[in-house]
Amino acid sequence: MTKRIRKAVFPVAGLGTRFLPATKSIPKEMLTVVDRPVLQHVVEEAREAGIEHFIFVTGRNKAVIEDHFDIAYELDDTLKKRGKLKELQALTADLPAAGAASFTRQQVPLGLGHAVWCAREIVGDEPFAVLLPDMVTMGWAQGRCLAQCVAAYEKHGGNIIAVEEVPPEETHQYGVVSIGKDFGHTFEITGMVEKPPHGTAPSNLIISGRYVLGPEIFPILEKREKGAGGEIQLTDGMKALARSQAFHGVRFDGKTYDCGAKLGFLAANVAFALADPELAHLLKTELKKILGTL
Repeated sequence: MTKRIRKAVFPVAGLGTRFLPATKSIPKEMLTVVDRPVLQHVVEEAREAGIEHFIFVTGRNKAVIEDHFDIAYELDDTLKKRGKLKELQALTADLPAAGAASFTRQQVPLGLGHAVWCAREIVGDEPFAVLLPDMVTMGWAQGRCLAQCVAAYEKHGGNIIAVEEVPPEETHQYGVVSIGKDFGHTFEITGMVEKPPHGTAPSNLIISGRYVLGPEIFPILEKREKGAGGEIQLTDGMKALARSQAFHGVRFDGKTYDCGAKLGFLAANVAFALADPELAHLLKTELKKILGTL
């Protein structure tokens, strides 16, 4: 019987250099997609998948993230006095329960694998999820990406990686998986390679930023073996863990927006706005006006 996935790790210590100067004083995770920070969208995805404890691995100048997931007494009181109960209710609904959010520091930016390792004491000896905060997802019938990963974990156990298709000529930019026994929506992962040279990728399925991992990954990451870019890569740790534990891939049924890149961030804003019944018609009208002038 598999253990329930209760905890999720959010590595939010990155500098966000691709969005300078905007991210000089504002963490990239707090840039907004429509009316809420990118990170809030990702936390909501985790909550919808049944996550109960949210673990943020932060760095310097990230205190605003902790403030965002706390009560703002003055703001709550002002909204209440002005009768803006809808806005107040939205703020309350976004907050984790008391004691359900933890924050730990990654003092030195040594890579994603190191960031995940920094959460080891809070995660403890149980399987957990990892959500990259740059990646914002929209799900279809089966829910958002992490919910699909948790469903796959409940079916297969072991470790789960969400994947998506990209054109073969783009595989050198990502971590890519090899496909074993195929079950349709899920499949066995028989290998992983980080940023393979052109023409050498084992498939066109890339690792897309959602994981369910066993706690056995922590002793592997603790060895601090450096990989691509001179950093401690999570993919390398997963490859080592795959020698003793099963990994399955989930073909995410939905759409992912890379909000760590300007084009992905802009596309996410358009997509989420068009999904909002109060904004969709107005935005379509404005877009037609803009496109009409080009």
